[in-house]
Amino acid sequence: MARLPFPNGQFKTAAEKQRFFTALLPRLQALPGVLAAAQINLLPPFGGPDGDIEIPGKTHTERWQAVYNLVSDDYLRTLGLRLLRGRALRDTEIAGARKVALVNQTLVRKYFGNEDPLGRQIRMKMLETIPESPVPNALFEIVGVVSDLRNDGVRDPVLPEVMLPYTITGAFTRGILVRTAGPPMPLANSVRREIWAVNPGVAIAQTRALDDFLSDYAYAGPRFGLVVMGAFAAIGLVLVAIGVYSVIAYTVSRQTHEIGIRMALGAGRTHVLAMVLRMGFLLIGIGMAIGLAASFAATRVLVNQLEGISPHDPLTFVSVSLVISLAGLAACWFPAMRATRVDPTVALRFE
Repeated sequence: MARLPFPNGQFKTAAEKQRFFTALLPRLQALPGVLAAAQINLLPPFGGPDGDIEIPGKTHTERWQAVYNLVSDDYLRTLGLRLLRGRALRDTEIAGARKVALVNQTLVRKYFGNEDPLGRQIRMKMLETIPESPVPNALFEIVGVVSDLRNDGVRDPVLPEVMLPYTITGAFTRGILVRTAGPPMPLANSVRREIWAVNPGVAIAQTRALDDFLSDYAYAGPRFGLVVMGAFAAIGLVLVAIGVYSVIAYTVSRQTHEIGIRMALGAGRTHVLAMVLRMGFLLIGIGMAIGLAASFAATRVLVNQLEGISPHDPLTFVSVSLVISLAGLAACWFPAMRATRVDPTVALRFE
């Protein structure tokens, strides 16, 4: 991806931007290793400008809004979006700045319900009032429905979105997305050369792989939280193991005399081992019951840190319980094995 801040006083109109991208996009698509290239005015999944919309024939009391996305004809292929109904924007429609639009699933579900949106019109009110390159009578025909794409950050729900030909207005900042067959950054210099070959005065900003951009701006906070909470979890697990080991080791040492009597009366090593392990798992079970109850309460605080998982995800609770059980078993095992090696003649004299 790359942002393209245009020189001051240049590329203000839709026609100027159209000439630039009409020359640039074929050059990018012809580069070896490039699968698709598209013009964008917003960077998924962070969204862009939004504004009020109207759907002729539908009344509503609440405010209806959607994200405005100005795209070129290869946009769907570049991002791997699926066309669910209807058709994509045609290159002739984009070249002619036709008033046609694609909408996402969320918009259809929220504003059309079970009605068929194809062939219906949608008014993009903000485009009529923008001071720079306004669009008169911004009434667009819906020709296709595409799969949802994150457009309000990686954690927030998808917003209603309308995709329009980028040639309808000269407003808004622009950029490019390039889909490659292999690692994208080795092609960065080639992309820059093609941009400057079209116009050497165009600046190029934030040229980087989309994964890297997401890593820095979307995942850095959650990643830091994961590291911090993972560290506390690891410390807690170590404390569990140390605590269980200490308690069981102390209890075994206090019961050395009793263990000696049991072994003198015929108790085998397996019996002693089971007795000690049973004692340890009783303590672990009590601790886990208290811990699970506390965890269910604590998830109310952590719910804002979770993404794509329920606060009461059963797999998480079962997995953590299993890990703690294994750690407790390891902590019990060594005192239990030491108890089985007690010499009854020594243990009977043990005070």
